[in-house]
Amino acid sequence: MPKDTDIKDRKLDHIKINLERDVRSALTTGLENYHFVHEALPELDLERVDTSLTLFGKTLAAPILISSMTGGTDEAGTINMRLAEAAQRVGVAMGVGSQRAAIEHPEQDKTFQVRRAAPDILLFANLGAVQLNYGYGIDQCRQAVDMIQADALILHLNPLQEAVQNGGDTNFAGLAKKIETICRKIEVPVIAKEVGWGISERTAKLLADSGVSAIDVAGAGGTSWSQVEMHRAPDEFTRELASTFVGWGIPTANSILNVVKAVPDMTVFASGGLKDGLDIAKCIALGGTLGGMAGHFLKAAAISTERAVETIKVTKKQIEVTMFACGVEKLESLKIEKISNGAVQPMEKGNN
Repeated sequence: MPKDTDIKDRKLDHIKINLERDVRSALTTGLENYHFVHEALPELDLERVDTSLTLFGKTLAAPILISSMTGGTDEAGTINMRLAEAAQRVGVAMGVGSQRAAIEHPEQDKTFQVRRAAPDILLFANLGAVQLNYGYGIDQCRQAVDMIQADALILHLNPLQEAVQNGGDTNFAGLAKKIETICRKIEVPVIAKEVGWGISERTAKLLADSGVSAIDVAGAGGTSWSQVEMHRAPDEFTRELASTFVGWGIPTANSILNVVKAVPDMTVFASGGLKDGLDIAKCIALGGTLGGMAGHFLKAAAISTERAVETIKVTKKQIEVTMFACGVEKLESLKIEKISNGAVQPMEKGNN
């Protein structure tokens, strides 16, 4: 099968499988072990609770990221446009899926180009970091950013997915130095992102030393891309290989704490199995800056822009009510460091 056909088919498969199959990790996010302290007398007006923040020079209405999902096919282009329209209307951040398809086949540019629908949003371009070992460099990274007029570049890390994918790109040797080169040369912030298996303390330190501006932990507990690849497998050997890793990874809560411990000043995005605004609030309290979700928004955008807008608005309201119910008016007051210094006690750890 020609490479271009393979990429397009893979993108279509990813959308279809995520919408129709059970591809959840066998692990949980770990967020279920954390609980906010309820305040029966919060001494707040819910209407004054403020979820806004500023990141990379742009103001967001809430710490919500529409996580990188798709692009490279006409169907994906429609979904991206609906997601962008929704992000613009609510005021949240968005990442596009891997732009490799468009780098190699410029006619696919339009499936990623959402700026005309979302001129003000914080928008992230996206390429696989491993492609830096397969001929990509600063020119392709700049091309991805320029293609969608992005505010930052995501370099995603997916070694396990590549390892269980038929024909995957598995040479991850020496990538830290190449990421460092991109960070030094490119004109926008670089975000390192896992795709669903989490970030260890060792990897967090490597990435920080490479100069990334943020780390998206994308922990275990949500979509397992090894399960996605299992459903795509062309033979029983590959299917059995992929299915082995359904319980692999570092849960999202642990991943956030790993990065906070290893690199206390790093900007952390939290994704991987988040199901609502309460989970996002927990991630903020653990040390995150944004909470990213993909599946919920993908399913909504597959229906309509209006459904996507509604889903984002509900998520934002869930964050607001969480803050209200634990007596926190400003988003920054959810941060875990406030627990240690006694200013507020938004969370406690316990068993369900």
